[in-house]
Amino acid sequence: MSKIYVMDHPLIQHKIGWIRRKETGSKDFRTLIGEIAMLMCYEATRNLKLSEVEIETPICKTTAQELHGKKMAVVPILRAGLGMVDGMLSIIPAAKVGHIGLYRDPETMKPVEYYCKLPEDCSQREVFVVDPMLATGGSSVAAIDMLKQKGVTKIHFMCIIAAPEGVKRMEEAHPDVDLFIGALDQRLNEHGYIVPGLGDAGDRIFGTK
Repeated sequence: MSKIYVMDHPLIQHKIGWIRRKETGSKDFRTLIGEIAMLMCYEATRNLKLSEVEIETPICKTTAQELHGKKMAVVPILRAGLGMVDGMLSIIPAAKVGHIGLYRDPETMKPVEYYCKLPEDCSQREVFVVDPMLATGGSSVAAIDMLKQKGVTKIHFMCIIAAPEGVKRMEEAHPDVDLFIGALDQRLNEHGYIVPGLGDAGDRIFGTK
């Protein structure tokens, strides 16, 4: 079953409070999204596996630890997920980056795929799928479906704000994927927006309406 981690770090919660405010402009919103992603990445990578390697310091030979295997990839769900990439790369700069393009049909509320480009060796990496919002769960479920179809097995999902409905759907569709959540909100409204939420993350990141 999925493990669900809701972040309780004071800095994460403080910055989430600022992105919720309607008066926070796009420039500050983008900066804060990146900072939150960086802090969440630090927490979410806590359980990655390590391997021992022999190294030589200026003094002597010794044993050190490094990440096991092919390391990581970050896969944002376009377009809002792009806002989290730079923050994560500041912590894991060697990670490769893929992109999955999905949008939610306003009538059916179902995800529609329009783009998918992944690192060639993505199936050998720890993959972090990122999207600021987990609302209905449709886009995130579809994105992870696509990754699994391409042979990816080590998948984690990271979002800043989640609704209980989206979390439930993810648990049911992908019980093997751990969820890292900045804040778990109350519910979805009749338009599929998270309450209290922060509005449309993509519009606020890129200054569009």
